[in-house]
Amino acid sequence: MTATPTREADTTRATSRPESPFTGTLPLWRVFLRLDRLRIAIWVLALTLTMWATVVELEVVYPDAASRQARAALMTSPSAIMLAGPAYGLDDYTLGAMVANEISLTMLVAVSIMSILLAVRHTRAEEESGRMEVLRALPVGRFAPATAALLSVATANLLVGAFATVALVGTGLEAQSSVAFGSAMALTGLVFGAVAAVTAQLTEHARAATGMALAVLGVAFLVRGIGDIIENTGSWLSWFSPIAWAQQTRLYVDLRWWPLALSLALTVVLLAVAVSLAHRRDLGAGLRSTPPGPARAAGRLLSVEGLTHRLLRGTTLGWLVGVALFGLTFGSLASSLQDMIEDLPQVGEWIAIDETALTESFGGVMLSFLVLGAAAHVVGAVLRLRAEDEAGRLALLVSGGTSRTRMTGGWLLVAAAHTSVVTVVGGLTTGVGMTLATGEGRWTGELTVAGLAYLPAVLLTGAVAAALVGWLPRWAGLAWVLVVLMVFVTWFGEALNLPDWLRDLSPVEQTPLLPAEDITAAPLLVMGALAAVLAAAALGGIRRRDLLA
Repeated sequence: MTATPTREADTTRATSRPESPFTGTLPLWRVFLRLDRLRIAIWVLALTLTMWATVVELEVVYPDAASRQARAALMTSPSAIMLAGPAYGLDDYTLGAMVANEISLTMLVAVSIMSILLAVRHTRAEEESGRMEVLRALPVGRFAPATAALLSVATANLLVGAFATVALVGTGLEAQSSVAFGSAMALTGLVFGAVAAVTAQLTEHARAATGMALAVLGVAFLVRGIGDIIENTGSWLSWFSPIAWAQQTRLYVDLRWWPLALSLALTVVLLAVAVSLAHRRDLGAGLRSTPPGPARAAGRLLSVEGLTHRLLRGTTLGWLVGVALFGLTFGSLASSLQDMIEDLPQVGEWIAIDETALTESFGGVMLSFLVLGAAAHVVGAVLRLRAEDEAGRLALLVSGGTSRTRMTGGWLLVAAAHTSVVTVVGGLTTGVGMTLATGEGRWTGELTVAGLAYLPAVLLTGAVAAALVGWLPRWAGLAWVLVVLMVFVTWFGEALNLPDWLRDLSPVEQTPLLPAEDITAAPLLVMGALAAVLAAAALGGIRRRDLLA
């Protein structure tokens, strides 16, 4: 006997099919915004308040034309150009020109990182977790989830740009350039959100997609910096970086809008590439397929340390390459610093360096910037332990006979070892760059030792993250607040004349600025002891609580 499908069943099957590849985009957009409402709010408030507070403090620290003009003398140095951007309006250094020259790069990089993280979160991460397959089982079009994700990223960027504009206008800066500043932030964020949309098609892992997108951002940063050093208002090389397009608007000096059209055009092109690549792969797969592993696992994978090393090695390698490239680049700028100081003796009034040891101070400052990357690495490595817990994989290890203390201790040990290598490589490559630039071989050894001196500060940062994972796992992400504080204090502490109590909260500030300063053992020992205490507390916390808690 053959069953005949009813008209009702036919209707159900018909209505379950999406009418177009974009069916369901708007509902998914609302869902993504709801899921991201806290993240977006934090990013918007953090960037807006940082910009507002920085502008207000710059106006207090440099209240008149004479003080700003003295500050302008510093902006022609290669190090300042690398870390800030092209120097416009130096002949008449207004507050607006100071804001554009000294703040814009930080804001552009920050909003780009935000966009990359949000884009990967709702594209590749959803596919990797299997939730995207559930969504696609509903009457949802093929491109609806990705489109909704990009709309969510666009919304976040529009909010950042709008609030930044309001903050700038609220400080009394000229309105039209303030609108251009906000627009430049939003469009630059969209560019790197689109970059993340492309990298999400290449690999089947969210971390790899994020890493590739961040690598593109790092290359854009270096290309812009080197190009602007060739010509301090931007050379031909600068135009190969989307970051340079935003800065080439010449905010508050000689405003021009047309460079932002390049950002918009590149965003459209990248999105078209992402769509084209999406047509060529299966759901959950990447264009770059993962090669099959060996039939039998290596013996080292049977230990906690071996498994942890295998899981973290890709991220560590990415940080190593990035820190090494930046270290060589920063170190190579040392040769031009002495000439600048001799031509501008008033520079000692505006930056905290020893004028009798300018190169030493320069190397120490550059290394302090690289150490921030090592701090970010160790926090990410420790929080990966929490991600493995949430995914349920740690419970499998425990059920196999591995104790929680053994598992956590082994993980933290490997994370500390990887981070130590990243930190030392930062000092080594900075020293090598300075040696190549000056011809003095002693810098390699001295900067390597200086990198070792930062290990207590870096490991303390990781220990804070470990303690949060052990005792307050749901709030473990707060460890990034310490990293953000360290970045803010290191980059803006001197320029904004931040109070000592705030600067003292940063472990980096507690480390002597080697090789210019004499080493002081006491703060290093205190930070090392505190890191050990917090690591022990993390072991106790994870032993007392339930996994997946």
